[in-house]
Amino acid sequence: MKKQHLDLSIFEKFNFERKPVGVKFLMSRPDGIEQLEEKLALCEMFKEAQESSPFYAVKDSFECKAGPLILGMEGNDPVFESGQIGPMLGAYEDARANRRVYQQIPVLSSNSVNYVAFAGMDELSFEPDVFIVTASPGQAEIILRAASYRSGEMWHGKGTTVIGCAWLYLQPYVSGELNIMITGLYHGMKARNVFPEGLLLISIPFDLLPEIVNNLYRMEWYLPQFSQGKEAHIERMKNIVQELKDEN
Repeated sequence: MKKQHLDLSIFEKFNFERKPVGVKFLMSRPDGIEQLEEKLALCEMFKEAQESSPFYAVKDSFECKAGPLILGMEGNDPVFESGQIGPMLGAYEDARANRRVYQQIPVLSSNSVNYVAFAGMDELSFEPDVFIVTASPGQAEIILRAASYRSGEMWHGKGTTVIGCAWLYLQPYVSGELNIMITGLYHGMKARNVFPEGLLLISIPFDLLPEIVNNLYRMEWYLPQFSQGKEAHIERMKNIVQELKDEN
Protein backbone atom coordinates (compact mmCIF):
# COMPACT_ATOMS: atom_id res chain seq x y z
CA MET A 1 0.00 0.00 0.00
CA LYS A 2 1.49 3.32 -1.08
CA LYS A 3 2.30 5.77 1.68
CA GLN A 4 0.57 9.12 1.59
CA HIS A 5 2.94 11.68 0.04
CA LEU A 6 0.62 14.46 -1.12
CA ASP A 7 0.44 17.31 1.38
CA LEU A 8 -3.25 17.74 2.21
CA SER A 9 -2.75 20.31 4.96
CA ILE A 10 -4.36 23.03 2.82
CA PHE A 11 -7.73 21.44 3.67
CA GLU A 12 -7.16 22.32 7.33
CA LYS A 13 -7.81 25.97 6.43
CA PHE A 14 -11.47 25.14 5.85
CA ASN A 15 -12.01 24.22 9.52
CA PHE A 16 -14.50 21.53 8.51
CA GLU A 17 -16.96 20.50 11.21
CA ARG A 18 -16.54 16.89 10.03
CA LYS A 19 -13.07 15.84 8.89
CA PRO A 20 -12.32 14.62 5.37
CA VAL A 21 -11.78 10.90 4.90
CA GLY A 22 -9.48 8.92 2.64
CA VAL A 23 -10.66 5.57 1.26
CA LYS A 24 -8.61 2.85 -0.45
CA PHE A 25 -9.63 -0.39 -2.20
CA LEU A 26 -7.14 -3.23 -1.72
CA MET A 27 -6.45 -6.86 -2.60
CA SER A 28 -4.01 -7.32 0.32
CA ARG A 29 -4.53 -6.62 4.00
CA PRO A 30 -3.28 -3.11 4.86
CA ASP A 31 -0.42 -2.80 7.37
CA GLY A 32 -0.71 -0.77 10.56
CA ILE A 33 -4.51 -0.55 10.52
CA GLU A 34 -6.96 -2.56 12.61
CA GLN A 35 -10.03 -4.34 11.27
CA LEU A 36 -13.40 -2.75 11.98
CA GLU A 37 -14.89 -4.57 14.97
CA GLU A 38 -18.58 -3.93 14.36
CA LYS A 39 -20.76 -4.49 11.32
CA LEU A 40 -21.82 -1.36 9.45
CA ALA A 41 -23.29 -0.45 6.09
CA LEU A 42 -20.76 0.91 3.61
CA CYS A 43 -22.41 4.34 3.76
CA GLU A 44 -21.93 4.38 7.56
CA MET A 45 -18.22 3.57 7.38
CA PHE A 46 -17.42 7.04 6.07
CA LYS A 47 -18.98 8.57 9.18
CA GLU A 48 -17.24 6.01 11.41
CA ALA A 49 -13.88 7.05 9.95
CA GLN A 50 -14.60 10.67 10.85
CA GLU A 51 -15.08 9.69 14.48
CA SER A 52 -12.57 6.87 15.04
CA SER A 53 -9.06 5.68 14.31
CA PRO A 54 -8.24 4.30 10.84
CA PHE A 55 -9.67 0.86 10.08
CA TYR A 56 -10.27 -1.57 7.26
CA ALA A 57 -13.38 -3.54 6.36
CA VAL A 58 -13.67 -7.04 4.91
CA LYS A 59 -16.63 -8.84 3.35
CA ASP A 60 -18.04 -9.84 6.75
CA SER A 61 -17.83 -6.24 8.01
CA PHE A 62 -20.78 -5.10 5.91
CA GLU A 63 -24.22 -5.12 7.50
CA CYS A 64 -25.90 -4.09 4.23
CA LYS A 65 -25.58 -6.27 1.13
CA ALA A 66 -25.13 -3.27 -1.16
CA GLY A 67 -21.50 -2.86 -0.04
CA PRO A 68 -20.20 -6.32 -0.99
CA LEU A 69 -22.27 -6.21 -4.19
CA ILE A 70 -20.80 -3.00 -5.61
CA LEU A 71 -17.30 -3.86 -4.37
CA GLY A 72 -17.38 -7.13 -6.31
CA MET A 73 -17.09 -9.18 -3.14
CA GLU A 74 -20.36 -10.99 -3.83
CA GLY A 75 -22.09 -12.15 -6.99
CA ASN A 76 -25.45 -11.05 -8.32
CA ASP A 77 -28.42 -11.34 -5.98
CA PRO A 78 -31.66 -11.81 -7.95
CA VAL A 79 -33.80 -10.61 -5.05
CA PHE A 80 -32.10 -7.22 -5.25
CA GLU A 81 -31.38 -6.98 -8.96
CA SER A 82 -34.87 -8.02 -10.03
CA GLY A 83 -36.00 -4.73 -8.50
CA GLN A 84 -38.54 -6.30 -6.14
CA ILE A 85 -37.31 -4.57 -2.98
CA GLY A 86 -37.63 -0.93 -4.09
CA PRO A 87 -41.43 -0.92 -4.51
CA MET A 88 -41.88 -2.58 -1.12
CA LEU A 89 -39.86 0.24 0.46
CA GLY A 90 -41.75 2.95 -1.42
CA ALA A 91 -38.60 3.98 -3.26
CA TYR A 92 -39.90 3.03 -6.72
CA GLU A 93 -43.32 2.47 -8.27
CA ASP A 94 -42.53 -0.98 -9.56
CA ALA A 95 -39.75 -3.51 -10.03
CA ARG A 96 -38.88 -2.43 -13.56
CA ALA A 97 -38.01 1.07 -12.35
CA ASN A 98 -35.88 -0.27 -9.48
CA ARG A 99 -34.20 -2.77 -11.82
CA ARG A 100 -32.68 0.06 -13.86
CA VAL A 101 -30.55 1.08 -10.90
CA TYR A 102 -28.51 -2.09 -11.22
CA GLN A 103 -27.71 -1.27 -14.84
CA GLN A 104 -26.52 2.22 -13.87
CA ILE A 105 -24.49 1.96 -10.68
CA PRO A 106 -20.71 1.51 -10.88
CA VAL A 107 -19.57 -1.94 -9.72
CA LEU A 108 -16.00 -3.18 -9.30
CA SER A 109 -14.84 -6.38 -11.01
CA SER A 110 -15.58 -9.61 -9.17
CA ASN A 111 -13.06 -10.49 -6.43
CA SER A 112 -10.83 -7.51 -7.24
CA VAL A 113 -11.19 -6.02 -3.73
CA ASN A 114 -10.76 -7.87 -0.43
CA TYR A 115 -10.22 -4.91 1.91
CA VAL A 116 -11.42 -1.32 2.10
CA ALA A 117 -9.32 1.04 4.24
CA PHE A 118 -10.71 4.21 5.82
CA ALA A 119 -8.88 7.02 7.63
CA GLY A 120 -9.66 10.56 8.68
CA MET A 121 -7.37 13.17 7.14
CA ASP A 122 -5.49 13.77 10.39
CA GLU A 123 -4.42 10.09 10.50
CA LEU A 124 -4.16 9.37 6.80
CA SER A 125 -1.04 7.25 6.24
CA PHE A 126 -1.93 5.79 2.83
CA GLU A 127 -2.52 7.28 -0.59
CA PRO A 128 -6.32 7.40 -0.94
CA ASP A 129 -8.19 6.23 -4.01
CA VAL A 130 -11.03 8.58 -3.07
CA PHE A 131 -10.85 11.59 -0.76
CA ILE A 132 -14.27 12.62 0.59
CA VAL A 133 -15.05 16.01 2.07
CA THR A 134 -18.17 16.96 4.06
CA ALA A 135 -18.73 20.64 3.37
CA SER A 136 -21.09 23.55 3.74
CA PRO A 137 -22.17 25.27 0.49
CA GLY A 138 -19.61 28.03 1.03
CA GLN A 139 -16.78 25.54 1.55
CA ALA A 140 -17.97 23.46 -1.39
CA GLU A 141 -17.94 26.47 -3.72
CA ILE A 142 -14.22 26.93 -3.11
CA ILE A 143 -13.42 23.24 -3.67
CA LEU A 144 -15.53 23.00 -6.81
CA ARG A 145 -13.95 26.16 -8.20
CA ALA A 146 -10.55 24.66 -7.47
CA ALA A 147 -11.56 21.52 -9.38
CA SER A 148 -12.06 23.50 -12.59
CA TYR A 149 -9.81 26.53 -11.96
CA ARG A 150 -7.19 25.58 -14.55
CA SER A 151 -9.00 23.00 -16.68
CA GLY A 152 -12.50 24.46 -16.97
CA GLU A 153 -13.87 20.95 -16.55
CA MET A 154 -17.45 20.39 -15.42
CA TRP A 155 -18.18 18.96 -12.02
CA HIS A 156 -20.95 16.43 -11.58
CA GLY A 157 -23.66 15.40 -9.16
CA LYS A 158 -24.70 11.85 -10.00
CA GLY A 159 -26.77 9.45 -7.96
CA THR A 160 -29.77 7.17 -7.60
CA THR A 161 -32.46 7.00 -4.93
CA VAL A 162 -30.99 3.78 -3.52
CA ILE A 163 -27.41 2.47 -3.21
CA GLY A 164 -26.00 5.95 -2.65
CA CYS A 165 -22.74 4.35 -1.53
CA ALA A 166 -21.95 3.48 -5.15
CA TRP A 167 -21.90 7.17 -6.05
CA LEU A 168 -20.07 8.22 -2.92
CA TYR A 169 -17.14 5.82 -3.32
CA LEU A 170 -17.06 4.12 -6.71
CA GLN A 171 -18.29 6.68 -9.25
CA PRO A 172 -15.30 9.01 -8.71
CA TYR A 173 -12.90 6.08 -8.42
CA VAL A 174 -13.80 4.42 -11.71
CA SER A 175 -14.61 7.57 -13.73
CA GLY A 176 -11.96 10.02 -12.54
CA GLU A 177 -14.73 12.59 -12.06
CA LEU A 178 -15.44 14.49 -8.89
CA ASN A 179 -18.95 13.71 -7.62
CA ILE A 180 -21.20 15.84 -5.42
CA MET A 181 -23.93 14.43 -3.17
CA ILE A 182 -26.38 16.12 -0.81
CA THR A 183 -27.22 14.35 2.43
CA GLY A 184 -30.89 13.53 2.82
CA LEU A 185 -31.43 12.43 -0.79
CA TYR A 186 -30.32 8.79 -0.53
CA HIS A 187 -32.65 6.14 0.86
CA GLY A 188 -30.32 4.00 2.97
CA MET A 189 -28.26 6.87 4.35
CA LYS A 190 -31.42 8.78 5.26
CA ALA A 191 -33.07 5.74 6.90
CA ARG A 192 -29.92 5.07 8.95
CA ASN A 193 -29.60 8.74 10.00
CA VAL A 194 -25.98 8.76 8.86
CA PHE A 195 -25.88 12.56 8.49
CA PRO A 196 -28.21 15.49 9.00
CA GLU A 197 -29.82 16.78 5.82
CA GLY A 198 -28.28 19.42 3.58
CA LEU A 199 -24.54 18.71 3.84
CA LEU A 200 -22.49 18.45 0.66
CA LEU A 201 -20.37 15.34 0.22
CA ILE A 202 -17.62 15.90 -2.34
CA SER A 203 -15.86 12.74 -3.53
CA ILE A 204 -12.51 13.46 -5.17
CA PRO A 205 -10.69 10.74 -7.15
CA PHE A 206 -6.98 10.18 -6.60
CA ASP A 207 -5.91 11.62 -9.96
CA LEU A 208 -7.83 14.87 -9.50
CA LEU A 209 -6.75 15.45 -5.90
CA PRO A 210 -3.27 16.92 -6.67
CA GLU A 211 -4.83 19.38 -9.13
CA ILE A 212 -7.33 20.59 -6.54
CA VAL A 213 -4.65 20.93 -3.86
CA ASN A 214 -2.43 22.92 -6.23
CA ASN A 215 -5.27 25.22 -7.24
CA LEU A 216 -6.30 25.84 -3.63
CA TYR A 217 -2.82 27.25 -3.08
CA ARG A 218 -2.90 29.35 -6.25
CA MET A 219 -6.37 30.87 -6.36
CA GLU A 220 -8.18 33.45 -4.26
CA TRP A 221 -10.62 31.72 -1.93
CA TYR A 222 -13.01 34.48 -0.88
CA LEU A 223 -13.97 36.53 -3.91
CA PRO A 224 -14.97 40.13 -3.13
CA GLN A 225 -18.03 40.03 -5.38
CA PHE A 226 -19.64 37.50 -3.06
CA SER A 227 -19.80 40.02 -0.23
CA GLN A 228 -20.16 43.41 -1.93
CA GLY A 229 -23.74 43.01 -3.09
CA LYS A 230 -25.60 42.88 -6.38
CA GLU A 231 -25.12 46.48 -7.50
CA ALA A 232 -21.38 46.41 -6.92
CA HIS A 233 -21.15 43.17 -8.86
CA ILE A 234 -23.13 44.57 -11.80
CA GLU A 235 -20.97 47.71 -11.88
CA ARG A 236 -17.76 45.71 -11.74
CA MET A 237 -18.92 43.49 -14.60
CA LYS A 238 -19.73 46.53 -16.72
CA ASN A 239 -16.29 48.00 -16.03
CA ILE A 240 -14.54 44.74 -16.91
CA VAL A 241 -16.47 44.38 -20.17
CA GLN A 242 -15.77 47.99 -21.13
CA GLU A 243 -12.08 47.65 -20.29
CA LEU A 244 -11.77 44.57 -22.50
CA LYS A 245 -13.59 46.27 -25.37
CA ASP A 246 -11.31 49.30 -25.10
CA GLU A 247 -8.26 47.05 -25.31
CA ASN A 248 -9.54 45.54 -28.55
